[in-house]
Amino acid sequence: MTVFNPSAIDLPICDIIPQVRRDLADSPTVILSSPPGAGKSTVIPLALLNEPWLKGRKIVMLEPRRLAASSIAHRMAALLGETAGGTVGYRVRFENQTSSRTRIEVVTEGILTRMLHQDNALEDVGMVIFDEFHERRLHTDLSLILCRESQQVLRPDLRLLIMSATVDTGQLRDLLGAPVVESGGRLYPV
Repeated sequence: MTVFNPSAIDLPICDIIPQVRRDLADSPTVILSSPPGAGKSTVIPLALLNEPWLKGRKIVMLEPRRLAASSIAHRMAALLGETAGGTVGYRVRFENQTSSRTRIEVVTEGILTRMLHQDNALEDVGMVIFDEFHERRLHTDLSLILCRESQQVLRPDLRLLIMSATVDTGQLRDLLGAPVVESGGRLYPV
């Protein structure tokens, strides 16, 4: 079992990890708003890796851009003292850095859409994270709709975490009926 200690990292997102854990234990969908650079993309998936509601299933994180997907996977793997393809891997068009040990898989939009098409229940997935949700495109919206449908019909245990720095959380909360967790950031002199 891979163990990650978020208290060893000094990022603003670490302050709200207990709240995210509580909300995901109680609600199948949670919205997380935090400023850029707070650490949500790299710290949150690692902090949730051993939650009991995952039941040993993997976390899939949607990242809209290929370069960001591989960079985030490499950074998370480094935080665990590993290389990409171990506990943390990624799949983008024409590149697959995953293995049978991969528990967090960072993917781009087309990959997630294909995964949902092949297995609409996402049997081996315990949570889907929609990172940078404000960069929505057709594939993002389709994936969210299919995941919500799977939650309601096939997989009530499937968790969804929607993360963004700039999305209108009030409107999204009303639409999805999900709790919102907000993290602070840091200001640096320019």
